[in-house]
Amino acid sequence: MPGPLSGVRVLELPAIGPVPFVGMLLADLGAEVTRIDRLVPGGDPLSTILGATGPLGRGRKSVALDLRQPAGAAVALDLAAGVDVLIEGFRPGVAERLGVGPDEALGRNPRLVYGRMTGWGQDGPLARTAGHDITYLAVSGLLHGIGPAAGPPTPPANYVGDFGGGAMSLAVGLLAAVLNARSTGTGQVVDASMVDGAAYLATMVRTLHGHGLWRDEREANIFNGGAPNYRCYTCSDGGYVAVGALEPKFWDELLVTLGLDPATVPSPLDPARATELTDLLAGIFAGRPRDDWAELFAGSDACVAPVLTLTEAPDYPNNRVRGSYVEVTGVQVAGPAPRFGGTPSVPAGPPPALGADTDEVLSGLGYSVDRVAELRAAGVLG
Repeated sequence: MPGPLSGVRVLELPAIGPVPFVGMLLADLGAEVTRIDRLVPGGDPLSTILGATGPLGRGRKSVALDLRQPAGAAVALDLAAGVDVLIEGFRPGVAERLGVGPDEALGRNPRLVYGRMTGWGQDGPLARTAGHDITYLAVSGLLHGIGPAAGPPTPPANYVGDFGGGAMSLAVGLLAAVLNARSTGTGQVVDASMVDGAAYLATMVRTLHGHGLWRDEREANIFNGGAPNYRCYTCSDGGYVAVGALEPKFWDELLVTLGLDPATVPSPLDPARATELTDLLAGIFAGRPRDDWAELFAGSDACVAPVLTLTEAPDYPNNRVRGSYVEVTGVQVAGPAPRFGGTPSVPAGPPPALGADTDEVLSGLGYSVDRVAELRAAGVLG
């Protein structure tokens, strides 16, 4: 069956990381995504993996096009005229300089939703400067609270800034704007900033902080490693278990499973006893291997789970039964989420070869064979 976004057409301009992730997400949900690729892909390995030909590039049609040439920009605007969504990740001002900015695109297609992904946003003193996930988390206030108390903050891979605060906020914004465009007939620009999106993800913690219920320190709060009932413990084999027994009934079940009497153990909510309780649990969990603890707590409400590696996670029983991981181009990746009962989403097909669909797509726009050949001869098309 077609996915929930069947019939939605998307144009993706060349980018790496979060923008291709959004394109992948929309394609997995059934949208028809056409990506403009540079005539020559990025030269460094990271750009290749995170860009057109890597796992994030699946499920598209590829048009190889030189946007730096006016004729290339004209082709891009022809493509934009027939889609519902355009997404780009250039620094502010670059799309305008190329002639494919919002004014030009919306001038051709007033119903278009023009999605923009940047680290700093489209305005502000840092808008045109470079950055990465760690940079954006640093100024959002989030990075300061992640990691051990003794030592510098630890960047949480690029889950939070690039893909959580950036890609997912852009995806939600695009879908909201598409709904609005369908009811009003008017498109708009969606400005997704990774700094803004990451900060938005921290709304609960910032609210707690505002009420004096969150200390602005690492390993000092219930959700960042400062509570004995919500942290990781080392096992005898060097593996780890994650304990999340927040509520009293779950805490009691944890204690009983460990052979302790809840009536004689201090409350984990008492800060004065936190170190004592942490040492108690650390000593117990250090006595057995990780998988022994996983077996003991399997199916219980104590909220204890083994800390799995990326390699191990696909084989975890719950993940395996649900088919949570799929193989795309020889790599195990998570399947599309969430799941839909009436319009199931499936991983879109593998990444296309660079420019594989150029002739087909331009033919669909009404370009003649001679015109395509002329553009190719001029170096506009790959």
